[in-house]
Amino acid sequence: MGIGRNSSESKGRELRELREDTNTNNNNNNKSRKNRKQRQRKMSAGQKLFQTCKEVFASSRPWHVPSPQHIDMLRSVLGGIKQEDVGLKPDMPYFTTNNPRKIPKITYLHIYECQQFSMGIFCLPPSGVIPLHNHPGMTVFSKLLFGTMHIKSYDWVVDSPPHMSTIVKPSETKTPDMRLAKVKVDADFDGPCDPSILYPADGGNLHCFTAVTACAVLDVLGPPYSDPDGRDCTYYHNFPFSNSSDEISMAEEERTSYEWLQEKEKPEKFRVLVKMYSGPKIVEY
Repeated sequence: MGIGRNSSESKGRELRELREDTNTNNNNNNKSRKNRKQRQRKMSAGQKLFQTCKEVFASSRPWHVPSPQHIDMLRSVLGGIKQEDVGLKPDMPYFTTNNPRKIPKITYLHIYECQQFSMGIFCLPPSGVIPLHNHPGMTVFSKLLFGTMHIKSYDWVVDSPPHMSTIVKPSETKTPDMRLAKVKVDADFDGPCDPSILYPADGGNLHCFTAVTACAVLDVLGPPYSDPDGRDCTYYHNFPFSNSSDEISMAEEERTSYEWLQEKEKPEKFRVLVKMYSGPKIVEY
């Protein structure tokens, strides 16, 4: 009987200790979650964007698109960013030009870059232009923080357009190295506006920006450009669809939805001055 009683007492102690350990772990987990939420509430908007990018692009690689949940998460955080959150005002020198007859310089404020993603802000004076270019294998989140900007974007045509029996081969066009693209967007936008998302194969992966007024665009790219990895930026000329073979059958109203794009060298007069971001501090941890 004595042995049975001692065994029972021992098991009772073990159960009590187990319950105490479980309660301690639960309390620690609750405290950890509470502390994490408190840290997030105390984070600056820029810091929250950075932390979200780290999570969303943790597995970033060429042609990889984040999950719908991650896309919504980053879109929501980016949508909440205001110009004051990144220390910008329209009257800053980045947004003015001394000689209106010259093509204005564009300033890129470098915030952060790693193998998975990059963050930065393009500052455009009035009439500033970022020429038509691509984002090979990238998912791009952009937000116009302020100003009015004209955006024209395209997707490559990979299937036959409506009313066209076959895709025209390059050899059948007037210029052999042209490629057919569909116009995705061709309109003015006023900031601040909802973020736009360009996917590797759709959503307007090729685009150009023209500043109607001084404006700023916050860009997040995943993965970033990388020459050694074959993700260089390519620039393009655009030509009307009418520059194609006369044998193509398509209604006139449909023709305005398509253009021919041709690769070109980076425009000599396109100059981007790179500066380090000096807004509210963002800490990597």
